[in-house]
Amino acid sequence: MSQTAVKASGVTDAPDAGRWKALVFIALAQLMVVLDATIVNIALPSAQQDLGISDGNRQWVVTAYALAFGGLLLFGGRIADLWGRKRTFVVGLAGFAAASALGGAATNEAMMFGSRALQGVFGALLAPAALSLLAVMFTDAKERAKAFGIYGAIAGGGGAVGLILGGFLTEYLNWRWTFFVNIPFAVVAAAGAYLVIREPKGGRNRSPLDVPGVILSTLGLVALVYGFTRAESEGWSDAVTVGMFVGSAVLLLAFVIVESKVKAPLLPLRVITERNRGGIYLSLGLAIIAMFGLFLFLTYYLQIVKGYTPVKTGFAFLPMIAGMITGSTQIGTRLMTRVAPRLLMGPGFLVAAVGMLLLTQLEVDTSYVAVLLPGMLLLGLGMGTAFMPAMSMATQGVEPRDSGVASAMVNTSQQVGGAIGTALLNTIAASATTSYIAEHIGGAATRSQQQLVQLEGQVQGYTSAIWFAVGILVVAAVIALTFVNAGRPGGSAVTGSGAGETAEDELPVPVVAH
Repeated sequence: MSQTAVKASGVTDAPDAGRWKALVFIALAQLMVVLDATIVNIALPSAQQDLGISDGNRQWVVTAYALAFGGLLLFGGRIADLWGRKRTFVVGLAGFAAASALGGAATNEAMMFGSRALQGVFGALLAPAALSLLAVMFTDAKERAKAFGIYGAIAGGGGAVGLILGGFLTEYLNWRWTFFVNIPFAVVAAAGAYLVIREPKGGRNRSPLDVPGVILSTLGLVALVYGFTRAESEGWSDAVTVGMFVGSAVLLLAFVIVESKVKAPLLPLRVITERNRGGIYLSLGLAIIAMFGLFLFLTYYLQIVKGYTPVKTGFAFLPMIAGMITGSTQIGTRLMTRVAPRLLMGPGFLVAAVGMLLLTQLEVDTSYVAVLLPGMLLLGLGMGTAFMPAMSMATQGVEPRDSGVASAMVNTSQQVGGAIGTALLNTIAASATTSYIAEHIGGAATRSQQQLVQLEGQVQGYTSAIWFAVGILVVAAVIALTFVNAGRPGGSAVTGSGAGETAEDELPVPVVAH
């Protein structure tokens, strides 16, 4: 990276000598957040029974976190720009640890729901701060590729590792340890960050806080996430569900209008209207829709249909982890400085779609080695290859003072994508399952035949939803190939954000989000 680019980006410091040590602690924080999502799912049945949470209320263990995290991400990114990323990162870690301790010590459902909402609040501070810190510390293109490759592998693979760890903790200790385990992660990451991270100067945004923007974006995103969450349990025609979607559309439209007029917007529209960033936000969100749904279906398939224990289920996902790590660190990292990002993203999403296509062949007695293993390997390989350059390019050319909120925008697209994926694909699966059972249950005379029809119906539901996920990944590939026109480092010119065009060999500091 040239000195001209460094000055243009507003970062005048030389590269921090401790940046690789800092990566360890930033990645550790990322691992904690990703692990937490799947660990809690594994622990939920035990926690529900222990705390006397009703079936109707158990969804709030997940929903309370999703609403707080998804709704406050843009605000959290703006706080990182205002306070400083290192300070916001440490505060986020400390708060996440405290909220986890509260969850582990919960004695009733209100305490549990409150702790999950607090985890979401501090997660919304932590995520954009962590990722924008990583980006401003790695300014050289090749170093950035390596750092983001490592980070991307952790972001992609941590969820399945959480299944293994959650299974062990729940089976051999107690569900409360699935919360308490966050505390050592957070303490080590916060202590390391405080001692090692040196935030480059010149990247603060000290403009007054856009209060109307904060209110409109938070309420709009909360309504959107809750709408999809409610659709999963109550149906798409439910009056409250429809009301949430309508309310979200009105609030977010008002947010865009406000942001176009205020002097210091929460989300400067230049962040999302630049062609490359817009394409990346959209394609990543779609890929997450497909992946979240599949992850959920495979977990149910392995445990309910195949009878795997939680621990065995976690280990069954390891090929996908291996594929993600290989795609991210060996393919994405090595090729990112040699080819245009879209030539990694598009083919990566298509390879993932092929892996997903294999999984549409699932049946009750499907062989793990013959179908699941190659399908998950290809899925992980494709996603790892695509995510790595996407994460690195996610805020290419963004002004340093906008880096926190730009990073939060990537998190937001993925959080909303996850909510959409879970609700949409679950609805498709449930409908297909109901139809299959209604058609075939009449021919089942014995109890064992009826149970077989029930299992076949569930598998039919999973495969129907996975077909939709295949299509979604193909659309994500088309968007990546069409919208993302940035050249490779050292190659052709790339369109920047507000400052015009920036030669790719003089890249401004990017920001990455998971």
